[in-house]
Amino acid sequence: MERIEHRACFGGWQDVYRHTSTTLGCDMQFAVYLPPQAATQKLPVLYWLSGLTCSEQNVITKAGAQRYAAEHGVILVAPDTSPRGDDVADAEGYDLGKGAGFYLNATEQPWARHYRMHDYVVQELPALIEAHFPATDARAISGHSMGGHGALVLALRNPGRYRSVSAFSPIVAPSQVPWGEKAFTAYLGDDRAAWAQWDATALIAGASERLPLLVDQGDADEFLQTQLQPQRLQQACEAVGHPLTLRLQPGYDHSYYFIASFIGEHIAHHAKALRG
Repeated sequence: MERIEHRACFGGWQDVYRHTSTTLGCDMQFAVYLPPQAATQKLPVLYWLSGLTCSEQNVITKAGAQRYAAEHGVILVAPDTSPRGDDVADAEGYDLGKGAGFYLNATEQPWARHYRMHDYVVQELPALIEAHFPATDARAISGHSMGGHGALVLALRNPGRYRSVSAFSPIVAPSQVPWGEKAFTAYLGDDRAAWAQWDATALIAGASERLPLLVDQGDADEFLQTQLQPQRLQQACEAVGHPLTLRLQPGYDHSYYFIASFIGEHIAHHAKALRG
């Protein structure tokens, strides 16, 4: 593991590391913000999953999250959004291949060789963080768009692993919208029953843990009706009594201006859950 960025930020350190991932079979980068409290004690961790076309850089440079992580004493960890490298499969367009891992374990070739972002985020990366940084095993997860989908799905698929979950503008029903249909067909094949394992609205009914969901969505989001459709998640939660706070924020779009406006509230939400 090699540190490739190291910058003072709100009394702590914003770092970026590169390491060889055995899960993904390639070199990966992740960002970690260590707030000032990390100099003297172990702290809980909030994992952030970014969206299509993004890397670990977007959230650390645009969200302003470090200020709130320092205030609440929470480590922030942001992985890349897909495997990377010359021998990693890719495709034309922004919504499949590199930068578009969808936080699942691909079963179809050529994707299955490297695209195992679920196992990387849930297992390999936390093991690395908890072994090499002043981190406890208290974990929370959040994300934006494709990463919001990832946060919801990873929390629902792994009961007990996260103490809280939230999302900005998540793709809540990827099996039923163009972004998800394209990615799932490529990564998982044509069997829609297999798709349901990676669809938050489908997972809600069988969830063994009723972890409350916090979702913020801008009502001026250009993808609201075509790709995001948060009402599908609301209906799925209402059908089984799964706790959901869905906040439709007037005037906000899909950008990091939206995330920066509410990230402080999300980090406060997670900090409360992380500290019991």
